Amino acid sequence: TYFAATAERRLERYLDFLRIPSIGGMPEHAADTRRAAEGLAGELREGGMEHVEVAETGGHPVVYADWLHAGADAPTIFVYAHYDVQPGDPLELWETAPFEPVLRDGRVLGRGAADDKAHVQMLARVAEALLTVRGSFPVNVRFVFEGEEESSSVHLDAWLEQNRARLAADLAMICDTGF
Repeated sequence: TYFAATAERRLERYLDFLRIPSIGGMPEHAADTRRAAEGLAGELREGGMEHVEVAETGGHPVVYADWLHAGADAPTIFVYAHYDVQPGDPLELWETAPFEPVLRDGRVLGRGAADDKAHVQMLARVAEALLTVRGSFPVNVRFVFEGEEESSSVHLDAWLEQNRARLAADLAMICDTGF
């Protein structure tokens, strides 16, 4: 019921996210990449996640959020995905502009629509739904969304090392796969 009632809003947020050319590997898109991180952090806060942070890395920021109220005996899940995307080049191979997503045959087409903004949005929307409808998760959750995966994650290892204690988890999920 919740997903049906929020379908249009969720789709618009996804399309808005896809319109941001968060091309992490191109310095001229640094402001866009930061805008994607800030927008994602805002959505996570609105959805009920806690300790939301746009964390500096020496490169593009990591977005961190958690919800840790399932209890000390409940497992903690570390969930990773990335919000940066590849460039749209070669532009002549696109039927539409890469950062102007379109709906075609029930699918969203645009740069980052699968790799990896779909995963990021899915995770944010599921968290929002669970916290809105049930008020909790059955497990403790830590999200880490990176902004440099498409350019070799240059600063991620150092950030993970610096934050090792707060990232402790029983299971790590890498959500950067086919969608």
